[in-house]
Amino acid sequence: MDECQRCGACCASFRVSFYWAEAWSRGLPDLMVEKVNPQMACMAGTNHTDPRCLALHGAIGDEVRCVVYGMRPEPCREVRAGDDKCRDARLRHGLAPIPALSE
Repeated sequence: MDECQRCGACCASFRVSFYWAEAWSRGLPDLMVEKVNPQMACMAGTNHTDPRCLALHGAIGDEVRCVVYGMRPEPCREVRAGDDKCRDARLRHGLAPIPALSE
């Protein structure tokens, strides 16, 4: 199991905002998307003080999965294990940083 499948901290740390049409083009179910403004949407559950994406199932730091992984929007695809966003999210949830993976 890779580190991301144990972690999930990024899915419960940030608002995942994207242009509204990306949800439609990727086939995201309406239940998984919230309107931010006329141009922008976000993953449901991430536009809160204590964000947690509705698509994240499982326990952070133990075992998680994204139920819309293949349809996830670009901001989700941009986070890489060990990058700055990963490090910040892991620290927010009391998890030790992991080394950045080279591509």
